[in-house]
Amino acid sequence: CSSSEFTGILACISKLNDSSAGYQPLFKSFATDAIHVGSEPEQWNSRAVVPPISLSTTFKQHGPGKHAGFDYSRCGNPTRSCLERAVAALDGAQYCLALSSGTAATLTITHLLKTGDGILCMNDVYGGTNEYFSKIAAEFGLDVSFADLTKLELLKAALKPNTKMLWIETPTNPTLKVVDIKGCADIVHEHNKDIIVVVDNTFMSPYFQRPLALGADICMYSATKYMNGHSDVLMGLISLNRDDIYERLKFLQSAIGTVPSPFDCYMCHRGLKTLHLRMKQHFKNAMAAAQFLEADPRVDRVIFPGLPSHPQHELTKRQCTGCPGMISFYIKGKLEHASTFLSSLKLFTLADSLGGVESLAEHPVSMTHVSVPENEKKELGISDTLIRLSVGLEDEENIIADLDQALAAAVSISKHIIFLHSLT
Repeated sequence: CSSSEFTGILACISKLNDSSAGYQPLFKSFATDAIHVGSEPEQWNSRAVVPPISLSTTFKQHGPGKHAGFDYSRCGNPTRSCLERAVAALDGAQYCLALSSGTAATLTITHLLKTGDGILCMNDVYGGTNEYFSKIAAEFGLDVSFADLTKLELLKAALKPNTKMLWIETPTNPTLKVVDIKGCADIVHEHNKDIIVVVDNTFMSPYFQRPLALGADICMYSATKYMNGHSDVLMGLISLNRDDIYERLKFLQSAIGTVPSPFDCYMCHRGLKTLHLRMKQHFKNAMAAAQFLEADPRVDRVIFPGLPSHPQHELTKRQCTGCPGMISFYIKGKLEHASTFLSSLKLFTLADSLGGVESLAEHPVSMTHVSVPENEKKELGISDTLIRLSVGLEDEENIIADLDQALAAAVSISKHIIFLHSLT
């Protein structure tokens, strides 16, 4: 774009970017709960406003078998407890468990099942989830199947007599399909009330989506992403309301040993206190970037649930209060154009993961989803030209300027190729 065209695009985007219009109302007292729940000074003799980091691995007991709430740090830790209470409040849940990673959360939840039980999973999910279900859970005797859960009729057809768990990821990673959580939960609970509905809420965070209120039994996160929000903690979270499932998961958390460190719990709890501020800005910046990309002739297609062009845009507005900073798009051209775009970015960092304050870009086919079989990648649309962005909190004009210059670099490759062909 020329300088004047670029300025005009920014002005147009600014007018369009009332990003919260038409969505569900924000959850009551979210910011207040994020800041105060789990941080009550009265719980400490010192009346500390910020919960201290409890590094002790063991705790003095009043008598044999008579502890004062904590006995051994793997079984429970004061710093972890503060975080878990805060997350439960934000999810509208009775319980929360913190684990050592998002994958550890997946592993722990899956251990609710026994050999021969069936898991029905959304076919478009994080590559690590796909890999765990396909290459590990299946080897341990679980009957794993995948289906496009955006189509409720396909969900009904995919249910089996042995189906014990439904695994939903919405929006999906990386093609950002949106799944009707309530619709899915109603169908499977009518089929069998004992089926456990799990929603991976990593992309949305509780600020934009509360799966438990929509009928899910378990809400889980890779807290490494938006929940912590600063790319410096590895953690998973599980929220739920059912007493029976909580007691089993609490046992598994300790028995398997999938617990996070007190320091990581402190860091994630601190991150939660700005979650509402960060998610608002992620949404605003991502909307601006998505509108810029959708209007750009160098881009084939943009996938962002906040755009009216998204197939499930209306569903998104019905079940969410907004959208996170995740955008996927297909660049025009071939693999070399995507590679040139990614290597030409200056503000965006080419890296795995998402949800931090900094903008990241990645190439799903060769990075996050490299382990997904080729035929499945083709079916899901994970092609050489698909690029996934995690739009950060930098200034909007800087984000768009970086995308613009990287697209220009990719186009220059096309011109170079055409020139070379003209010489042959």
